[in-house]
Amino acid sequence: MARANTYFISDCHLGAGYIADHRAHEARVVRFLDRIRDDAAALFLVGDILDYWYEFRSVVPRGHVRFLGKLAQLADAGVRITWITGNHDVWLFDYLRDEVGLTVLRRATVVDVNGHQFFLSHGDDVGYQRPMYRFMKWCFTSRLCQTLYAAVHPRWTTLVATGWSTSNRTTRRPDDEEREKEASAAQLTRFVERHHRDHPEVEYYVFGHLHLAQMTEVEGAQVVFLGDWIRQDTYAVFDGRQLTLHHFPEDIPT
Repeated sequence: MARANTYFISDCHLGAGYIADHRAHEARVVRFLDRIRDDAAALFLVGDILDYWYEFRSVVPRGHVRFLGKLAQLADAGVRITWITGNHDVWLFDYLRDEVGLTVLRRATVVDVNGHQFFLSHGDDVGYQRPMYRFMKWCFTSRLCQTLYAAVHPRWTTLVATGWSTSNRTTRRPDDEEREKEASAAQLTRFVERHHRDHPEVEYYVFGHLHLAQMTEVEGAQVVFLGDWIRQDTYAVFDGRQLTLHHFPEDIPT
């Protein structure tokens, strides 16, 4: 089978403390990767694939063995893998780049896919963000803060990071979460409107972060929010002609 499709997924949050069965969660993502291995020319991981990850100079977190092994298998088979960091996997440095053979991008970018221009962003680094969030993002990406963080023993930093993530996900009321999704989607839509006026060559905008599975058209460009792999198991695929949003496993392209 010819490798013709480009796939996009985000927000798997592998290893999250609020997921009851980590092994089953990881296995579901691995099954998806296994299903696309023969026809995928490229795979874009659009942030928050891991719920927490910090690469020390000679040590990485435990877990995710089957997922990382499947990525390596895809890369060895010739699939081009690009990982765009999100706010949970922001500390992805050179380990997976060197061991798996993937490309790591740390900010929004425009890429060419079969002659079509795609704007890719996790969704937390473009458009309006609250001042406190921007400050936290600065701390996470600051070399000084990273060095200080790395000086603390991983047993403590891991507990703090995973506990914070779990609290943030489980203490919000569903109504508040839905309102936040709608407001963030509206902000990103306004960003697309402004960006597309200056960059009409961009045909597709792909975002994660919101845990919202949705496709829309803005200023003549297609915009897709990739959803997540916590409740929705959604992904997008570009076959060289059109970008479509799918749910795994029912409607995977054949």
